[in-house]
Amino acid sequence: MNAVLVAVLLSLVSAVAYAAAAVAQERLASRSSGTGTLRLLADGAWWGAVGLNASAALLHVVALRYGPLTVVQPLGALTLVAAVPMGARIAGRPVSGAEWRGTAFTLAGLAVVLASASGPAPDDALSVPEALVVAGGTASLIGLLSWPGSRPGLRHATASGAASGVASALTQTVTVAATDRSGPLLDVRVVVVALLVAVFAAGGLLLSQTAYRGGLGAPLAVVTLTNPLAAAMIGLVLLGERLRGGPAGVLAALAGAALASWGVVLLSRAAPRPAPAAPAAPVSAAVPAAPERMSGTEGRSPAGVPPGLGVLVPAAPGPPSPGLAGAAPDSAA
Repeated sequence: MNAVLVAVLLSLVSAVAYAAAAVAQERLASRSSGTGTLRLLADGAWWGAVGLNASAALLHVVALRYGPLTVVQPLGALTLVAAVPMGARIAGRPVSGAEWRGTAFTLAGLAVVLASASGPAPDDALSVPEALVVAGGTASLIGLLSWPGSRPGLRHATASGAASGVASALTQTVTVAATDRSGPLLDVRVVVVALLVAVFAAGGLLLSQTAYRGGLGAPLAVVTLTNPLAAAMIGLVLLGERLRGGPAGVLAALAGAALASWGVVLLSRAAPRPAPAAPAAPVSAAVPAAPERMSGTEGRSPAGVPPGLGVLVPAAPGPPSPGLAGAAPDSAA
């Protein structure tokens, strides 16, 4: 079987596993907003999501051994394609027309990208200095994106996508170097890059968990777009990967990427956000009922309430406090 075809098939199964993990993470994050990471470690459902992520990552590693980054990484967009109907199924609703259109655009765009980016199995790898430079630049970017500020969900999603994309590029270096029979299995490059892979993979997982607290749609779309962009840049700039067809192939790949990106945006817009829990209306203390002033009703309480017992009057909701206007959903107490 063709090596690139094997990479595509493995990537498809990996995307479905990643989608199932993302849906599980979103459900966990929505019901445990504000809890610490240590609390999640005691949750069996969270470990189930971690297991799905690990299985998907293993399939992804094998796919990277058979296909170049420019082929394997764009297929990560299928994660959102699979996650939307999964989320709809769990929520008990049908898949909307906008979601079907987003799926069609994404699949069509990916088909164009694959036709332009198909290439041989990877045989090049990053050197240790190149891997360290990539890791240092990515860590700096993640630090800037994680700084407190507005839109934390989208910033954490961007950081998660960058971390995961770099982890994939470094993983390809590990697989190529480890299977190179001209040197020892565990040389310095394999060990150093493998440690970097572990750091960025774990960081991407934790950052995505934080990003999904505000909903699955937009953060997952950002992760889906940022991940292949970061990996493809490393593949094209440092690993010598090329697009087929010369300038025409580049234009076709850009058009396909734009079409797939528009499909991802449609999917993220169509995915409904979880409705925030309505705060319980505050209830005032019991107050004596005021006597009626109308003629013939002096001294009477409201209908059905014995005189002298009073009524519980719910406080009328007022305008939002200026200090809370525009607060992010995950910043609520």
